[in-house]
Amino acid sequence: MPYASFASMPCALGRPAALLGERWTLLLLRQIFLGTRRFEDFQTTMAISRSVLTDRLNVLLQEGVLKRVPYQDEGRTRHEYRLTEKGRDLYPVLMALRTWGEKWMAPEEEESFHLHHRDCGGGVRAKVECTDCGAELTARDVQVTARVNSDG
Repeated sequence: MPYASFASMPCALGRPAALLGERWTLLLLRQIFLGTRRFEDFQTTMAISRSVLTDRLNVLLQEGVLKRVPYQDEGRTRHEYRLTEKGRDLYPVLMALRTWGEKWMAPEEEESFHLHHRDCGGGVRAKVECTDCGAELTARDVQVTARVNSDG
């Protein structure tokens, strides 16, 4: 199946995979969540080419994940990139990938940055839970059923 066709799949995982599946997109989102907002700063911190960065930013803008916000720099108007609500809602996705990556793909001696809750200092993790009772769930706890079409 061609990569582009994922975007039109009737699948709640296929469509996001089409948007987020390119490696620079996830790393770009990581930088945005870490506070990077300006084109030149993305280029410097990520060692990404201008053309790839421009393409990834444009895709995220078109999808409504980012918005461009003007600012003044040396007397001229420039733009920085800010997350929209849609973009901020990706935070748990990135945290889940980070948690998995640290557990299964990072050498033990590798020191990564740590995330802490600002209020109490506790660690941060992604969690899957039941919307009714709040129980933490694994794949073994979830039953999949077909969605019933309400059109008739």
